[in-house]
Amino acid sequence: MNRSVPALALPALVVLAAEPLYLLVDTAVIGHLGTVQLGGLAVGGGLLAPVVGLLNFLAYGTTARAARRAGAGDRAGAVAEGVQATWLALGIGLLGVLGFQLAAGPLTRVLAGGAGPVATAAEGWLRIAVLGLPMLLVALAGNGWLRGVAELRRPVRFVVAGSLVSLVLNPLLVYPAGLGLEGSAVANVAGQSVSAALFLATLRRERVPMRPRLPAVLAQLTIGRDLLLRAAVLQGAFAVAAAVVARSSTAELGAHQIALQLWLFLALVLDAYAIAAQTLVGQALGAGRVADARGSALRVVWWGLGTGVVVAVVLVLVRPVLVPLFTADPAVLAQASVVWWFLAAMQPLAGVVFALDGVLMGAGDVGYLRTVTIGAALVGFVPLSLLSVPLGWGLAGVWSGLTLFVVLRLVGVVARVSGDRWTSATVVR
Repeated sequence: MNRSVPALALPALVVLAAEPLYLLVDTAVIGHLGTVQLGGLAVGGGLLAPVVGLLNFLAYGTTARAARRAGAGDRAGAVAEGVQATWLALGIGLLGVLGFQLAAGPLTRVLAGGAGPVATAAEGWLRIAVLGLPMLLVALAGNGWLRGVAELRRPVRFVVAGSLVSLVLNPLLVYPAGLGLEGSAVANVAGQSVSAALFLATLRRERVPMRPRLPAVLAQLTIGRDLLLRAAVLQGAFAVAAAVVARSSTAELGAHQIALQLWLFLALVLDAYAIAAQTLVGQALGAGRVADARGSALRVVWWGLGTGVVVAVVLVLVRPVLVPLFTADPAVLAQASVVWWFLAAMQPLAGVVFALDGVLMGAGDVGYLRTVTIGAALVGFVPLSLLSVPLGWGLAGVWSGLTLFVVLRLVGVVARVSGDRWTSATVVR
């Protein structure tokens, strides 16, 4: 396969950015309803979003397995991975719907700090929004197998189509239809259903057996287990950091929120190279072309590094203009100036780390990737964050921990890819 890194990364970036951009619009629409509704959206979304993030292995794990089969010339086998991932997505999604329907009330009350109008609003939104979970997970699985066979334009069309449906319905259902916050949830489900239907239609047109196969589903869960554990520890580490900053000043908490949201958004940009790496490396190794896999890894690293350097420079240049868009509080602005240098300095390192993450995922070396990521979090990120309180390091200490986390991951993945073991990693059948 002779595909350039940008040709694979740019469509992946559109898919990655579609959901966050829609959520920004959703927040703006609901924000005009009032603070109770906005709080309800924050609480409900705060419960649902982490679950979806943890289940992202349905995309990443499926890409690795499908790419290896596609590289070996077995397109039917690659599509079959999508079939089994789709069954797995439906099963997990239905369990998620049941679980949230049973626990929506208690969960929203805990997160909202007790019973009240915000908890009530959040519960109503969550009970409707979670109905879209199976469809959202089906779309993740669809993204996974289509990336594996290097077809990235169709996922863009499918995800954009669903997002457009949600964008049109959202203000109509919230205001003229009078559904309020619950109208936002209905719009979400409608858009997710459209995207899922398009992915399912594409899968059926491939004319492969559609029945579930338990061994294949269990094999997907094996990869999913490692990626799920990795994601869970990551979310836990960020939660610890947030708790530490919350014990500091309000200004530090505000600056942390601004910088963290920018960090997460920029991570989406750089993660597009990880998706490109998965496809290129997975297909090369599936075809037995180890030299091509190494060449692809090097190309993706250079793209990640170059983009990270550009992003870092832009962040430094636009800081005086960008930060005041988020706040006018002098204390928050002062703290943001401190953390901004950490945010900028990490971008070139993160560009390389995310690219090599994709290389190892494409090679099926997710066990090593899991261990390195968890080790970096437990040795670097979490300890430095916790030490920031007794040592009085404040926000600088927390972001030093995040920087060390990225550095330790960088050392680990560079050491792995510099050797030979990743090229012979086994994708579980």
